[in-house]
Amino acid sequence: MADEQSFDVVIIGGGPGGYVCAIKASQLGLKTACIENRGALGGTCLNVGCIPSKALLSSSEEFDKVSHHLAAHGITAEKIGLDLPKMLARKDKVVADFTKGVEFLFKKYKVTYLKGTGRLLGGGRVEILSAPGQAEQVSAKHIVIATGSEPTPLPGITIDEKKIVSSTGALTLEKVPNHLVVIGGGVIGLELGSVWRRLGAKVTVVEFLDRIVPTMDVEIGQQFQKILTKQGLAFKLGAKVTGVKPNGEALDVTIEPAKGGAAETMQADVVLVAIGRRPYVSGVGLEMAGVERDEKGRVKTDGHFKTNIPGIYAIGDVIAGPMLAHKAEEEGVALAEMLAGQAGHVNYETCPNIVYTAPELASVGKTEEELKAAGIEYKIGKFPFIANGRAKAAGETDGLVKLLADAKTDRLLGAHILGPNAGTMIHECVMAMEFQGSAEDVARAFHGHPTHSEAIKEAALAITSSTIHM
Repeated sequence: MADEQSFDVVIIGGGPGGYVCAIKASQLGLKTACIENRGALGGTCLNVGCIPSKALLSSSEEFDKVSHHLAAHGITAEKIGLDLPKMLARKDKVVADFTKGVEFLFKKYKVTYLKGTGRLLGGGRVEILSAPGQAEQVSAKHIVIATGSEPTPLPGITIDEKKIVSSTGALTLEKVPNHLVVIGGGVIGLELGSVWRRLGAKVTVVEFLDRIVPTMDVEIGQQFQKILTKQGLAFKLGAKVTGVKPNGEALDVTIEPAKGGAAETMQADVVLVAIGRRPYVSGVGLEMAGVERDEKGRVKTDGHFKTNIPGIYAIGDVIAGPMLAHKAEEEGVALAEMLAGQAGHVNYETCPNIVYTAPELASVGKTEEELKAAGIEYKIGKFPFIANGRAKAAGETDGLVKLLADAKTDRLLGAHILGPNAGTMIHECVMAMEFQGSAEDVARAFHGHPTHSEAIKEAALAITSSTIHM
């Protein structure tokens, strides 16, 4: 086409991986365009995932504090009420501010923002469908697939985002359910279940496996479940939902034991399907371009983000690895550096995983079970927050720090934190592991007093010598 635009890099998808890759590529001197069909940049994470869920988690925590915990601090509050529309409006404003912020960054760094659905045509060309019958084409030396993921559906259960919802619908419920059934005991289900439990709903979590957060350290996961149970969440483990049917204004939820047995029926107002996510590649034109996918539907890459087709790359949730925004961002930066002739690199061993409940749960590196399975000799250091001065003063004593180090070299191999500010605290361990630090390195480093982070120092001391405050 005579008016076809040409770029060094064209990225399909404006989520954390895509927009970060676009900004970095442009900063490195590459003429860059980013295609996004949502109408707002930021992808699932910013629009209907990470950011809005954290806004509601924060708001619901404040409501819970005022309702149940301030009295212990000598603060009396009367006529406590919930203005759910205002809470949801605050969430929406947080999202809008950030999406506008990303669009501003595109203008600042001269990234061309192309609104529409991107489809591979082959031969270094991409079609952008902006409306029915309206299309344009662009060409690029490098094309990056960063289209993210979507909720995994449960066969036989139709999501309407009103009564039977995905994580998207769970962020926009117009009233607090009397009973919310969450299908899936992973990060998304527990975070959103926590939101609506704090706001007054009865919440039952149904998990097919015999434990929640199955990718986390078993001991930490068991402690986590005890804390959530104390907060009012109910759990049905080793169970599966086999049907959801309307019954007047309610829903009849059929639950069966995962290993066989008699079924039971439970009534709910809302059912949240949160059994995981799958790569979103519908309409991207992978087949037309000849791009290969693996057995899980992910785009196959060579470990350096290259697909089987020269000039086409993929990052984020559409490729192998944890479906985490920060993982996609790091891949976006690394790929942009590679395309600019630099040595981009991602160290997946230090990618943290965080559950933003209260208390938070965060981990990095290996679990105890993984070290056992690999035959690696290890040492354990643990320290509970009930013995931490800052946690005691704040009334946030649930949880513990658990560190794992190589038995011979003392190198830190894994860190697991269940407690206040765990999502922030874990990054001390990320940095220590990034530089191949030892438990002794962590134990000998200054930790301000009184801080929650002292629990990490004490856990490291438990490995190298002995704790001081327990």
